[in-house]
Amino acid sequence: MDVSPAAMVNATVQMQQAQSIQQGQIAVFKKTMDIAESSVAQLIQSIPQPPALATSGNLGTKLNVYA
Repeated sequence: MDVSPAAMVNATVQMQQAQSIQQGQIAVFKKTMDIAESSVAQLIQSIPQPPALATSGNLGTKLNVYA
């Protein structure tokens, strides 16, 4: 199999361009994931804490149910 130097150079350049494009896509994906992580963290922090169980009495000392 005889391969010309020009074809090898062309293939190498195309591979490098593909790698550059892929690296750009990965960078955008990572930035998107960081933004999503931040948004989820804010949502989790905004969830109100459930009321604590009662410490005495007949109601609310064993099971904490709220809507």
